[in-house]
Amino acid sequence: MTNTAAAIQSPAQDEAPMTNSLKDYVFTSESVSEGHPDKICDQISDAIVDEYMKRDPQSRCAVETATTTNYVGIIGECRGPAEVDHALMEQVARDTIKKIGYEQEDFHWKDVEVDVRVHSQSADIAQGVDSADNKDEGAGDQGIMFGYACRETDALMPAAIHYSHEILHKLAEARHSGALPLIEPDSKSQVSLEYKDGMPIRATSVVVSTQHAESASQADVRDMVRPIVESVLPAGWMCPEDEFYVNPTGRFVIGGPVGDAGLTGRKIIVDTYGGASPHGGGAFSGKDCSKVDRSAAYASRYVAKNIIAADYADRCTIQLSYAIGVSKPISIYVNTHGTGKVPEAKLVDAITKSIDLSPRGIREHLQLNKPIYARTAAYGHFGRDPEADGGFSWEKLDLVSALQKEIG
Repeated sequence: MTNTAAAIQSPAQDEAPMTNSLKDYVFTSESVSEGHPDKICDQISDAIVDEYMKRDPQSRCAVETATTTNYVGIIGECRGPAEVDHALMEQVARDTIKKIGYEQEDFHWKDVEVDVRVHSQSADIAQGVDSADNKDEGAGDQGIMFGYACRETDALMPAAIHYSHEILHKLAEARHSGALPLIEPDSKSQVSLEYKDGMPIRATSVVVSTQHAESASQADVRDMVRPIVESVLPAGWMCPEDEFYVNPTGRFVIGGPVGDAGLTGRKIIVDTYGGASPHGGGAFSGKDCSKVDRSAAYASRYVAKNIIAADYADRCTIQLSYAIGVSKPISIYVNTHGTGKVPEAKLVDAITKSIDLSPRGIREHLQLNKPIYARTAAYGHFGRDPEADGGFSWEKLDLVSALQKEIG
């Protein structure tokens, strides 16, 4: 039986803005663009996962990417169709770099060195994960996963990370469209918000650092970035002028892997909730959905979001835990941070009756055996709109009726 002993936490135990002990505070989150070195790696790894999923939805993938000046290295272990070979993985890497927009000296999609060292999945891992006889599919590893949702934005996401993502997403759209030809792919954002009575009311500071052409001055870049920031933040939320920082070092011409090395899985807080919620130990990108690091994190967001949408709380944190080779979750934890309208224990009971949180149950309920992963690898895995082909299915609100049936 699932352990629910830790399902209830008193609000009096909360000790940080993320757990609502403070009503008035400033909270900050950051994001990075698709051209950031770490995000290049995440996108390559997930694009390779998609190639496997296109050909065989039961493929197993654990792909890691590293990048630096004129170099991309791809390592890991996979099991799936033979046509996803080293040559195809190299082409995927080049196509991803081209799509992002890197055609600069010392990092160009055409001539970057791509070194692929991917081998077959461990048989020991496979026997624990695969179903056999009367054994259900097991979790691909042990671990803890968290999901979170709140009423700070229409996407039911924390506001600081939501706006940080949006600033960079719009900046990239303007760059790709040709509207900002002097802006280059590598960029970062950081948004600090003032909270009153536990809700955000304005930005106290905004930081945007973006790679740019040699011919653009700091003032030029500031003038390019300002309209984008103002279009993203709600009316009246723009920070004071002396707290609006654009390329505060003064120059950002050398960027991307030429300026800094990149690795898959090094931006896990950017990928999730910007620090407004706990994060489990694992990254997402490069992993198929048998890895609960990914699938159970998606499921916990899905459950938390539906709890908010069902109006059972204004904030909700879900934790799931798993053991390698074991199908059922070891524990389910719910914390509504003092905003709940029903006891957390009742929510835990409703969750266990409304959705099968085994790896197989999550995969089938959210339809995760699809080539839907490369699109998640930049601008956050959460707070996105569900897509017709199954992308971002964990953002749907179709669990509300099941929860209401159990709770009333």
